[in-house]
Amino acid sequence: MSTGIIYHPDYLKHQTGHGHPESPDRLISIMDRLGETSLLKELSLIEPRPAGEEDILLIHSREHLETIKSAWDKGFTSLTPDTPISEESFRIAMLAVGGVLAGIDRIMTGEIRNGMALVRPPGHHATPEQSMGFCLFNNIAIGARYLQKKHNIERVLIVDWDLHHGNGTQEAFYDDPSVLYFSTHQYPHYPGTGSTHEKGEGKGEGFTVNVPMRAGTGPEEFVKKFRDALYESVLEFSPDFILISAGFDAHKDDPLGELLLTEDSYREMTQIVLEIAEKACKGRILSSLEGGYSLTALARSVEAHLRAMTDFGRQKA
Repeated sequence: MSTGIIYHPDYLKHQTGHGHPESPDRLISIMDRLGETSLLKELSLIEPRPAGEEDILLIHSREHLETIKSAWDKGFTSLTPDTPISEESFRIAMLAVGGVLAGIDRIMTGEIRNGMALVRPPGHHATPEQSMGFCLFNNIAIGARYLQKKHNIERVLIVDWDLHHGNGTQEAFYDDPSVLYFSTHQYPHYPGTGSTHEKGEGKGEGFTVNVPMRAGTGPEEFVKKFRDALYESVLEFSPDFILISAGFDAHKDDPLGELLLTEDSYREMTQIVLEIAEKACKGRILSSLEGGYSLTALARSVEAHLRAMTDFGRQKA
């Protein structure tokens, strides 16, 4: 079984305006890099399908769905000050969710061993009721619930290593013991959530694990904290599937953050998650692109992430 990537050129049609960090150039730089290094030839390219409204409603309210669906026709050019939209944005956001779901389906049927959804717009800031932080729908959260509803997966681990805390994902599962949300992120930083005191509530208490990192944290310290906290969290949870909110904006060259990771850091973190997945859930991992705004650092980091996936698969073949 190979490693898959889910991609469609229509993802470039979500236009955010001149100078916005979440631009189509992000995906162009990634695909160019994968082509230049020949890694693209080793990957199974999967075409996404548009998500259905019933998929969106696994996480989001009907009101939220209708707000995004009708925003452009009502004359809105942004959903929040930092979340611009264009004429195609609703359709592309549905295709982004569908990209995650297509990747899940291929892994569950055994067509691919693991994979990455190279989608935009990103998703982990979108709450059940609100778009924010460049995100329209919460791609990864919908994916987790889809795994449970469509594929009868009981326990899902979401690993979020984006620079920014995934407040939307946390909110979606804050009282749910069937989804363990694990996040490393710069703190304090946008969106202001993600302290160690946020651990879930009700039956979900203890199933939210935040590992905040101070500005200036270097690769060795970051990866050690990531490894130690993740192993401690996962030992008893024993996930049946692992999803990664794969943001690459904690890279030292990223313009939006003050963490100091390198491409090797993402390779190491990927290997850690792969080892856990091999023991817990037959290696079933799907990552979905979140942040990363230095085009060069983003492309090289995604390459390192995917190379770790393909190399691990070959070792286990």
